[in-house]
Amino acid sequence: MKADTITIPPAPRVTWSWRELLVLAFTGGYLLPFAGVCLRGGNREFILYLGVLVVLIAAVAWLHARVRLNVFTLWGLSLWGLAHLAGGLVTIPESWPREDTPVLYDWWIVPNRLKFDQAVHTYGFAITTWVCWQGLVRAFQRHGVAVRPSLGLLTLCFAAGMGFGALNEVVEFAAVLLVPETNVGGYMNTGWDLVANAAGCLTAVAIIGLASRRRT
Repeated sequence: MKADTITIPPAPRVTWSWRELLVLAFTGGYLLPFAGVCLRGGNREFILYLGVLVVLIAAVAWLHARVRLNVFTLWGLSLWGLAHLAGGLVTIPESWPREDTPVLYDWWIVPNRLKFDQAVHTYGFAITTWVCWQGLVRAFQRHGVAVRPSLGLLTLCFAAGMGFGALNEVVEFAAVLLVPETNVGGYMNTGWDLVANAAGCLTAVAIIGLASRRRT
């Protein structure tokens, strides 16, 4: 009896446009200086985050090869990485309102209402939710199905964005366990991070839904 064989289609050949290469060059352009700052200063927490960021860049490149993300999405992800590194490594003037340490992440953009850290969370997981939507659309398209952002699909993307936000908190918890002194914050900080994540995910699905209605 002849055994059945499974044919795995070859990976698609990827060609990078100059716009995509520009995003990659911009990302490498800020990674190297920040890596030097971390190594010279012995900042073990952000050395860990740099490693995670490199893994994420590789994951985005792999995803982009299969999904072909919008170039604006690639810029959005790159700027998120820049904001994250700057948040922990760039110091702020003493006169600026802050919660604890004199770095961007502790800067109160609106005193006692909105912190730089929360703004970065909101922005970052809005972008993440947009990535989830693009991946979902491409997956349906491969099966010849055109999809519109229904309530169910948008809820799925919202949940996916929140899941990635929760994974981010797991990474921060790992930093607390591995590095004796971190600027991660306590339970209240984690709670507000999750609220900011939810705000970003909700904003993204609202924009996707409204944009689809305008096109219709």
